Amino acid sequence: MITPNPLCSKEIKEHKPHYIVYRDKNNKNYKADAKSFVEVCKEFGKLKCFIHQDVELAYELNADGVHLTSSQFSKIKYAKSKSLEVIISTHSLDEVKKAEELGADAVTYSPIFYTPEKGKPKGTEELKTIVETVDIKVFALGGIVSKKEIHEIKRAQPYGFASIRYFC
Repeated sequence: MITPNPLCSKEIKEHKPHYIVYRDKNNKNYKADAKSFVEVCKEFGKLKCFIHQDVELAYELNADGVHLTSSQFSKIKYAKSKSLEVIISTHSLDEVKKAEELGADAVTYSPIFYTPEKGKPKGTEELKTIVETVDIKVFALGGIVSKKEIHEIKRAQPYGFASIRYFC
């Protein structure tokens, strides 16, 4: 999963992700750029395109899904009723289980490695425990900045990983 700027087709071509999220918390032109982002994503065929935290916008733009924050568990069922795939941010086994019970399609679990202002890293052993405990798809997230971290998380066998700094 990759979270690039709205029009970074260069990164998409280079890394060939399966999932991509538009997330730009400080953008005053968020809706317009999200629309451009979805249009660019659609040019790449099987690439699944997600909008960060805005269910209505994801639906309106015909994105594949929405990536919810850990404070948006109450929106999982609503997003699913709009036929959107749902990925939600989680930070504990209880949250992962809750996401699974509520019908989310996947979770991001973080932070695996040190990430500024994101708390104590969970580490790859905890990630492995999470992956072995649940049936929902788990994306490792947090502090993945090089191939070294990717190699380390592969041993935990998550569904995939998500990063901003590695890709952009």
